[in-house]
Amino acid sequence: MKVIIAEKPSLARNIAAAIGNMKKHPRHFEGGDYIVTWAFGHLFSLADIEYYSPNPDGENRWSMKNLPCFPEKFEFELKKDRNKNIDSGVIQQFETIKDLCCRKDVTEIINAGDADREGEIIVRTCVMKADCKDKPFTRLWLPDQTEETIRQGLSELKNESEYDNLAKEGYARTFIDWLYGVNLTRYATLKTGTLMRVGRVIVPIVKAIYDRDMQIRNFKPEIYYAPYSMTEQGGGEIELTSKEKFDKNFLAKAQELCSKYNEVKGVVTDKKTKKDSLSPGKLFSLTKLQNVLGKKYKMPMDESLRIVQGLYEKGYVTYPRTNSEYMATAEKGKVKQILSAVEKLGYPVKFKDGKTIFDDSKIESHSALTPTHKIPAKTALSEEEAKVYSTIMRRFVAVFCSEECIAQKNEIKIDVGGMEEFTLKGTVILEAGWTKYDDYNKKDKILPNLEKGDIIDVNFVPKEKETSPPKHYTIETLNNYLKNPFREEKANAQNEDDEAEYRAIFEGLELGTEATRTGIIENAINSKYISLKKDVYTILPDGENLIVSLSRMGISMDKYKTSYLGQALKKVYKGEITVKDSILLTQREISRIFDRTQKPEAQDTDDGFVGDNIGICPLCGGNVVRTRYGYGCDKYKEGCKFSVNNVILDRVISISHMKSLLQSGKTGRIDGFVSKKSGKAFSASLKLEDGAVKFEF
Repeated sequence: MKVIIAEKPSLARNIAAAIGNMKKHPRHFEGGDYIVTWAFGHLFSLADIEYYSPNPDGENRWSMKNLPCFPEKFEFELKKDRNKNIDSGVIQQFETIKDLCCRKDVTEIINAGDADREGEIIVRTCVMKADCKDKPFTRLWLPDQTEETIRQGLSELKNESEYDNLAKEGYARTFIDWLYGVNLTRYATLKTGTLMRVGRVIVPIVKAIYDRDMQIRNFKPEIYYAPYSMTEQGGGEIELTSKEKFDKNFLAKAQELCSKYNEVKGVVTDKKTKKDSLSPGKLFSLTKLQNVLGKKYKMPMDESLRIVQGLYEKGYVTYPRTNSEYMATAEKGKVKQILSAVEKLGYPVKFKDGKTIFDDSKIESHSALTPTHKIPAKTALSEEEAKVYSTIMRRFVAVFCSEECIAQKNEIKIDVGGMEEFTLKGTVILEAGWTKYDDYNKKDKILPNLEKGDIIDVNFVPKEKETSPPKHYTIETLNNYLKNPFREEKANAQNEDDEAEYRAIFEGLELGTEATRTGIIENAINSKYISLKKDVYTILPDGENLIVSLSRMGISMDKYKTSYLGQALKKVYKGEITVKDSILLTQREISRIFDRTQKPEAQDTDDGFVGDNIGICPLCGGNVVRTRYGYGCDKYKEGCKFSVNNVILDRVISISHMKSLLQSGKTGRIDGFVSKKSGKAFSASLKLEDGAVKFEF
């Protein structure tokens, strides 16, 4: 007998249906040569800090006494809820997996986790914990969940060892995220008295939105002038905008240049007209699909992922968590099978070959997201499912459409007195082709009927313009940033050269992965760090507090640090470094943060931990302690109102400053205060007068 362990019950049902004639038991299927059981996604999670380093006082409260925690060996435990209890269903399901794997008549164990690094380690961990040694371990790798693909996959099982590097990357990612999340979340929370969710990916995502919103908030528009001419000739408007720009204080110079331009005529120096075939967009990766759905339907990423995951589990689309927009060359036969099914729906499609569709060099684990040959009935999908499925289907039809989109492209160049050359471009769709099936939003632009040598009247005037602030991140622009945070943001042309994008993905420069980004962004929304309205992200007060607080603590979790660790994970996948190497890199980064507070230069900005005893209250003789918002008397309930903010005019007031203030009534000179009126930095001492803090210059 062979036992197949699926990642989820839905996949187990699909596998059982593909095998056929299987009897259902409460927690598994059995029939013929197979037993099929399942996990519930993650049945196990990494043990918490207290497992490795219990609090000396025996309490469950978070404490600095067991931080930082660097386990010698990471241990997995059955997953617990928020109350530290294990669900009885989780216990029973794992016991079922263990019993089935260890049955004497079971001669092979098959990993049927989802076809990615997370699915790889979910089942591996279950088998490892079942401790059934010396049984062959194989892998069922499914690009989709149709019965034909499942049966084919069962006939082509590979040894699980072929996926060892994928598993190593998966475990390394899990261990690194635990080290960052557990150590720094506790550290930052104990420092501030507010729950701070610090993670390797969530922080740079929130920081990107914070930085953009601060740019917008602090943006001061500037007026400038640009020479501009609008005339009519050749049956159309001739609109010319100069590349020259003049500051608002130099209007006279702008008028002077306009006068020079107006003294001469414009001359058409060149005209090009050609018919061209316009190419459709590429097939979808998960991110590019979510970009389209977010822009068109304002569909949040968690919703689009949930829907496309459901379509995958029903067998209607291929594996969704893919970062590629290309198909493997070995899949040409599969594509022809899908085209045959699509053609029966009445779409004009034909098989096409070429590097814009099939390119093995741009596939890491999974090919692009496409429909399968299993076509849903019209009544089988909900309204939202139909939106997602039709978007995937229409893009597939556009890529393989037998009808070309033919356009006439025109370009006219106009020279004005040898001082500046202007270019007018226009495009007119002559034959719609694939644009009938997939979105194409560009409108026809018809140019005036001009010929080379024609003389053009011009009428330049200074046109007042205003600089614009950056735009808030949208689902599309944030996704594009996360895929390659080091690429300059620009409008995404449908078929721009994507070599740099795929190089960044394969090197590990992206922030998060296709499989994790959606969940992490949703976590940031649920934590009230960011908000999503329609398809626009903005920072929230708690998100501002997170980024400012982490900066004050010297916790740098920017795109550089996260990408640095992402590259290390890719090296694990490629076998260039070990899992242990990547863990040591992480431990060094975390140790720097904890060691920072011990350095003399850090004392000037270290405001301690909530609950720290600072000194004697000058008003009532009680104890001054570090509070969530600064420093205050512990007898506040008895009416003492002594308090001092831990940040005054953008300057952290450290414990050492506060102790000086309480002991001698005055601090030494403190640099780095910033005036609210002028925005300029200044230095001053702080002194106590009748229990109030004042500046002394």
